[in-house]
Amino acid sequence: MGMRLAIAGVCLMSATQALGLSFDYSADRHADLRSCDSERYRGRLADAERCYAALLAESDDARLRAEAAWSRGDLRGANAYFQTAIKLHPDEPRVRSRWGELFVATHQDSEAVRLFQEALELDADHLPAKLGLASVSVGRFEDRARAWAEEVLDADPEQLKAHLLLARMDLEDGQLSRAAQALGSALSIAESKGLPPLEVYALNASADLLRGITDSPWTERALAYNPGFGDIYATPAHFYVITRRYREAIELLFEAVRIQPELWSAHAELGVNLLRENRVEEARAHLTIAYQGDPFSAKIVNTLRLIDSFDNFRIVTREPDGEDPLAGAGIIMRLHEDEVDVLEPYVADLVTESIRAFSERYQFELAEPVVVELYPEHDDFAVRTSGLPGIGLLGVTFGYLVAMDSPSGGVDTDFHWGTTLWHEMAHVFTLEATDHLVPRWFSEGASVFEEWSTGPRPGRHVPLHVLEAMQEDRFLPVAELDSGFIRPTYQGQVMVSYMQAGLICQHIEQTWGRKGLVDMLRYFRDGLDTPEVIRQAFALAPEVFDAGFEAFLEREFGAVLEGLAEWREQTEDAHEALAAEDWEGVIESSEAAIARHPGYVDENNAYVLKARAEDALEQRTAAVETLQGYWRRGGYEPRVLHRLAEWLDEAGRTPEALAVLADVIYAAPLDEDLHARLGDWWLAQQQASRALLEYQVLLAMNPHDQAAAHYRLATAYLQLEDLGKTREHLLYALETAPHYREAQQLLLEIVR
Repeated sequence: MGMRLAIAGVCLMSATQALGLSFDYSADRHADLRSCDSERYRGRLADAERCYAALLAESDDARLRAEAAWSRGDLRGANAYFQTAIKLHPDEPRVRSRWGELFVATHQDSEAVRLFQEALELDADHLPAKLGLASVSVGRFEDRARAWAEEVLDADPEQLKAHLLLARMDLEDGQLSRAAQALGSALSIAESKGLPPLEVYALNASADLLRGITDSPWTERALAYNPGFGDIYATPAHFYVITRRYREAIELLFEAVRIQPELWSAHAELGVNLLRENRVEEARAHLTIAYQGDPFSAKIVNTLRLIDSFDNFRIVTREPDGEDPLAGAGIIMRLHEDEVDVLEPYVADLVTESIRAFSERYQFELAEPVVVELYPEHDDFAVRTSGLPGIGLLGVTFGYLVAMDSPSGGVDTDFHWGTTLWHEMAHVFTLEATDHLVPRWFSEGASVFEEWSTGPRPGRHVPLHVLEAMQEDRFLPVAELDSGFIRPTYQGQVMVSYMQAGLICQHIEQTWGRKGLVDMLRYFRDGLDTPEVIRQAFALAPEVFDAGFEAFLEREFGAVLEGLAEWREQTEDAHEALAAEDWEGVIESSEAAIARHPGYVDENNAYVLKARAEDALEQRTAAVETLQGYWRRGGYEPRVLHRLAEWLDEAGRTPEALAVLADVIYAAPLDEDLHARLGDWWLAQQQASRALLEYQVLLAMNPHDQAAAHYRLATAYLQLEDLGKTREHLLYALETAPHYREAQQLLLEIVR
């Protein structure tokens, strides 16, 4: 524990700013502090300031002085006093737990957790330390937070903070009845013990909001108690944010900073959510205010840096086709200068195609242009997802704004950016068609289902660990499925929930047609919850719906699940045969594995093994057929598709080769050879416009052989009968390589 004095507080040395109203409900809080607290909780800040200042001047107790300095907003002073207090009271767990709470307030959770753990080493039953660990876990949307809070209540049912934490988690999970019970207990405890009820009021107002009551009486009670309590608006705004109702959250956060201008956390949340609505300059203004008051927040600092980085991006606008009723309201792309000329045509075409498809499928027309941002730096994209529960690492949608990794920014080497963009575009429709009232499970499920059924990567792709969860009966009832996204209880549950939701949407379309999905969206827009939507849309109780879904799973996956162990053995046998160059053995085991699980085309799949063996045995026709099966089921490993395309072209099947190679764009578009080959093949098929696009992209990649790139462009323009452009690019080629024979000959031909 001696190391704590040396390392703790490093990031607090320049802190002199207040971080908003904090509450210490501990029964052993010093009476003099409680007297000052009462003034602060009532909003009488000048009186509270004088009270805390007097304590600092008169007391020689470092523990009390740390609390007084903290309450005044002097975090540097509070940190120094806590360091002194630890030296003087090394065996007192409360000092460490309170110091930990200071670190929580300054966004340094790891340091806070260490202090809470040290307090528990001193006293394994120290409840404030357990509550501190619960608070950190709640902020991270971790399921273990509930266990900590319940453990505290088992020891002392009168712990107000534990009831508040449980109520917050229940509200985040949509368990309004259970939250009401926790808040009822919290209010009784606060009133009986004379504790400030403001957090109870704020969570009750949040509960009302989730019930559709926007003018809550709890708001009036809070403002009567403290007219400057901004969290009475900021706390409900949190529940709007995690249910993706960003516009409504912005309205509440504006109110929060209006009545409490120094509520830095509300300025920060306001800035982040304004950015989600593409209101960039307003976002910058509020984030700057937040930073001036709270320089410790990584979210604030990183988001301001992200906004600054927009100078390195180019805005490209595509107007809708006015004659196409399904064309939407246009596209605005924010793409990095280093990639815009390469990615823009493919991004624009895929977004346009998705708008047309989803407008028809969901019978909804977009009212605003869709903003699409692609980030070559994954850390920049990660800032966009800050503060959201259960968000994956690839893309996120805030309504009419989509943000995602670019093909160069994906941390996943298997990143299929086309599928990610298609997934996010489906979110645009399910969110906007329901005014953002759609539950998380349905929006994610519809997006996953659209990946499988209409996206650029064909086929239904269910990871192996999800099949195992299916085997182990770990799927949730549909009425509880949102909790699998927000607060997972086991490793990998978020992905399991994605897949379950997608399968539910597939079950709905198979059983009730596309109309079933559209009807559900309409009922969600009316504000109904999942159980009621299922009753209204299908005249079924949720339990009966779940039973039907289980029957669907048995039909679709029963055989695969039953043979999963054998499939693993057969795949392993194929790999062992490959290592021994036993090509016949590879083919035999691979065929058996494919028959067991034909939909598996991911890492170490049997298709690629079988094709390799067939090629080794000079069975090229069979190898081509095998890899075509891989591709048609959604296999997309670029190296494999390049090989398949080459084989098809060599066999005189260039149109089929082009279809295969064009799909590589959605997985690995930043490949010069890909665009050169596509252009050459399109040109050979007399498709000069398509060839021109590929050659333009190739040139935008600044290839080493500039002369060849310009020559290719010249050949495309020649086929398009644009002699001026042909001559221009031939001259560019010859400027780079004066002895380029093909360019010289073509130039002579066109000037004759």
